[in-house]
Amino acid sequence: MTNFHDFGLTDAITRALTEEKYLTPTPIQAQTIPTVMSGRDVIGIAQTGTGKTAAFALPILHHLAANPRPRLRKSCRVLVISPTRELSGQILDNFHIYGRHLRISAALTIGGVPMGKQVRSLADGVDILVATPGRLLDLVKGNALRLGEVECLVLDEADRMLDMGFIHDIRKIVTKLPANRQTLMFSATMPRAIAELAAQMLRDPVKVAVTPTATTVERVDQRLIRVDRAAKPGVLVDVLRGEAIDRALVFTRTKHGADKVVRGLVRAGIAAEAIHGNKSQGQRERVLAAFRKGEVRTLVATDIAARGIDVDGVSHVVNFDLPDVPETYVHRIGRTARAGAEGIAISLCDGDELALVRDIEKLIRLSIPVTDRRAHPRRSESPGVNRPRSQPPKHRQSRRGNGRRGRQPRHQAKEARPADTRGGIASVGFLRRQASDGADQARHVVGSINHSEGS
Repeated sequence: MTNFHDFGLTDAITRALTEEKYLTPTPIQAQTIPTVMSGRDVIGIAQTGTGKTAAFALPILHHLAANPRPRLRKSCRVLVISPTRELSGQILDNFHIYGRHLRISAALTIGGVPMGKQVRSLADGVDILVATPGRLLDLVKGNALRLGEVECLVLDEADRMLDMGFIHDIRKIVTKLPANRQTLMFSATMPRAIAELAAQMLRDPVKVAVTPTATTVERVDQRLIRVDRAAKPGVLVDVLRGEAIDRALVFTRTKHGADKVVRGLVRAGIAAEAIHGNKSQGQRERVLAAFRKGEVRTLVATDIAARGIDVDGVSHVVNFDLPDVPETYVHRIGRTARAGAEGIAISLCDGDELALVRDIEKLIRLSIPVTDRRAHPRRSESPGVNRPRSQPPKHRQSRRGNGRRGRQPRHQAKEARPADTRGGIASVGFLRRQASDGADQARHVVGSINHSEGS
C-alpha cells in the first residue's frame, strides 16, 4: 500500500488525512490497517514515532462509520487502554483529528483529575473510550461504566504497562469484556510476560513487526561519556552548553533524581523542567506544552512519564542514568531522529553502570564511541574502546538477572538474555507455530508483512 486511498477507508477519513497532509502510510500502517479491517487480532511491535496510533485508529474509525448503531448508556464500543495520562490524551486527540468528519463520540478517563466530569461523559454512552487502567477500574466498580458492549480492545504500550505493574489490572478488565471481540496489542518491546499475556488474550493474531527491537535508530549518533558518579551533574551542564540543542530530553532513573537534576541545571543557568508521576496532571500538561513550543528546551523525565511524550524536534537525548533494561535504551534514543531528522544520544556512564553498557552494546550489536571524563581514568575498563564499529563487542558475562544487579549462576547466563530479548514473541508456543507454519496465512491477510524478529 503506497497511498491511504488504497486501503478503502471511508471518504470522510481520507479527507481528514488529506487535510493533515498524510500521503504515504508508514510501514506499521501499511501492514496493520488492512489486517485490522479484515477483523483479525494483531500484535504490533513498533517504537514510538512510527505512526502506530493511526495504524489502529483509522481502521477502527472506518468500522464505526460503516457499522453505526445506537449508543448504550454507560457503555463503549471501542476501548483503548494506555499506561499514562499524556499518551491517553494524545490518542484521543488523534481519534478526533482523523474522525473530524464523522459523527463519532469519544471520551477520556484518566487519573489525576476529578472523576465527576468523566462519569457524566459516559452517562449516555460513547463510541470510543481511551483510558488508563486504574481509573477505568474505578469507573467500573462505581457502576459508571459497563464493558459488555466492547467490540474492539486496544492495548497500547503493553510493555510499559507491565513495567508499571498494570498487568493485573489488565487481566481484571479483560474478564469483564465479551469473549467475541477484536483485540489489538502494541508494544515497543516484547518481553516474555507480554508475549504470554498475548497468548491468553488474542485469537490467532497476526504479528506485525516493522523494526526489530534490537536495532537502534540508524540516524542517531550515539556517544558514551565515562564519568565519576559525583561529576555527572557538572558533565551534564557541559554537554547541554556545548551542543547545538533544539530540544533535549534527559532521562533519570527515579522521580527524585529528575527533580534533583532540574535543580542543578537551574542553578547553572539552564532552564529545565521535570515530568514524572508525582506531578499533577495540570503541571505535566503545562510542562509538555512549554517543551513543544520551545519555551523550555530541556526536559528531564523518567521512562514511565516519557512514554507519553510525543514531540518532534528533539535533537538530543541524554541518559543521565543508564536504564536497567537494554531495550529501554533503544526506546529512549528513539525519541530523537523522528520524522526523518537526525539526532544525538549521549549517555553518562559511571563505574557502576559498566555492566549495563555491555548489555546495551550486546543488544544493538555496536560499540558506542567513548570519551573519558573521569578524574583518574583506567583505560582497561572503558567499554567499546579500540573495538571496530562493524564488529559486535566482546562481552564478559552479564551480571544482571531479572532486571536486578547481582550475579547469576554461570549456566544461566547464556540462556537468560536470548530468551528475554531475542526469543520474545516467538518464544511463546502459539506465536512460534504461527511464525513458521502460519506465515503464508498471515501474508495472505496483510500482503507482504515483513516478519522481522522482535525481542
